[in-house]
Amino acid sequence: MTINDPIALGVFITLFLLVTVLGFFAARWRKGDLTLLSEWGLGGRRFGSVVTWFLLGGDLYTAYTFVAVPALMFGAGAVGFFAVPYATIAYALMFLVFPRFWSVARAKGYVTGADFVRGRYGSRSLALAVALTGIFATMPYIALQLVGMEVVLAGLGIHGEWPLIIAFVLLAAYTYASGLRAPAMIAVVKDVLIYATIIAAIIVIPAELGGYAKIFASVAAAKLTLPADTLSNPGQFSYATLAFGSALALFLYPHAATGVMAASSRHVVKRNAVALPAYSLALGLIALLGYMALAAGVKSMPAYADGFAKFGNNYAVPALFLQMFPGWFVGVAFAAIAIGALVPAAIMSIACANLFTRNIYREYFKRECTPAHESQVAKLVSLVVKLGALFFVLKLPTQYAIELQLLGGIWIIQTLPAVLIGLYTRWLHPRALLLGWAAGMASGTWMAAENRFKGAVYALHFFGLTVPCYAALSSLVLNIAVSVALSLVLNALSSVRNDTSVAEDYA
Repeated sequence: MTINDPIALGVFITLFLLVTVLGFFAARWRKGDLTLLSEWGLGGRRFGSVVTWFLLGGDLYTAYTFVAVPALMFGAGAVGFFAVPYATIAYALMFLVFPRFWSVARAKGYVTGADFVRGRYGSRSLALAVALTGIFATMPYIALQLVGMEVVLAGLGIHGEWPLIIAFVLLAAYTYASGLRAPAMIAVVKDVLIYATIIAAIIVIPAELGGYAKIFASVAAAKLTLPADTLSNPGQFSYATLAFGSALALFLYPHAATGVMAASSRHVVKRNAVALPAYSLALGLIALLGYMALAAGVKSMPAYADGFAKFGNNYAVPALFLQMFPGWFVGVAFAAIAIGALVPAAIMSIACANLFTRNIYREYFKRECTPAHESQVAKLVSLVVKLGALFFVLKLPTQYAIELQLLGGIWIIQTLPAVLIGLYTRWLHPRALLLGWAAGMASGTWMAAENRFKGAVYALHFFGLTVPCYAALSSLVLNIAVSVALSLVLNALSSVRNDTSVAEDYA
């Protein structure tokens, strides 16, 4: 197939328009009063097991995942499988913790994690810190979805700013109109297309290349195993902490929490924690596309060299598909990736809008705003968030978004003591938690800066020993240590509690 194939472009545009129509139609699906934030921003908390599975899958497995994971395998080798164990750990955490989070959010009408912190600790400043952390950690994540879309548009021969602008204008319009119902409905189409693409890829491409044995035989031995520095004792620790820390952070992101709170019951949350690892299986298969691209020699293909080398390894999968599939299926596969950018971008913008409206605007600017006004502000903020992400991608180097997204993981994990530990105990003092949060944010950002924002692992030095550790996890340990130490002092000085929740709210 050649670039600018009219069949591929036609299929792509048709599927893209289909999900746009679905996005607007979603306002009528499970109809509710969209002038209420809980309806617009959480779908009325009525999504069952199947819809929640698609919603969370579309939320967590993004276009950038589809592009970047095999690109990492293509460039660095087996280390790219890192995403599989960390996602698996995250679902165990979801099963253990988040049914409790869902229960108290439903009982108290919370729309954000910061709402829970405000009610649990009675602290406006701590809730503000959690809200701002969530917004700033999520913004570069939205921008990265555009990177995935930009890559597939280039594969179709579509260049320039206008295609991305048009795509995000459509996204903004149906998100504004339908709220969380739009990405929930579109996520079903997205996942059907992605699973169809994966199944076809793992059957057709190996058959074209002579089988999996030939694929693995053609890949350099160094890329088939983890690097020697990862297999050493210090390297194993850095790999393990990176996986564990990433798992702890995953469901603290506002968009993941939004997907959980939109479920219809805590049993739906548990069932999805059990079922979602199916996506990890798919992720492992997606990663193998990186090896297939190596075996196919995509760097020597015209589709890779013809002006698209600027995307680096991220262009490996599109180039592979252009080489191996007929035009109509390339259109399907590229549409799956592009739609895989729209779904998480929509959920992320809604989650940021919920945080701003509930925990900043309503708390600090207009405490007596009506539910309708609150919902209207959230809709407008969701537009601003999307425009900000679009400006980020079009006007700033992509590397900035990648570096800030790395920082996002370090930042968002600092909300763990207030949110996750807070689900089980109110012992930690809100002022201590705020100071612990500040210590974690400062130390984590400093470690990332020391790495020039190019790596997440920072070597700690203790009594002559060098221990490489994920910066997010080591800064979290400092955060918890400060929170516990100060809580001992502050609790001794004051035993006043402003917790609005009771034990029954968590059951």
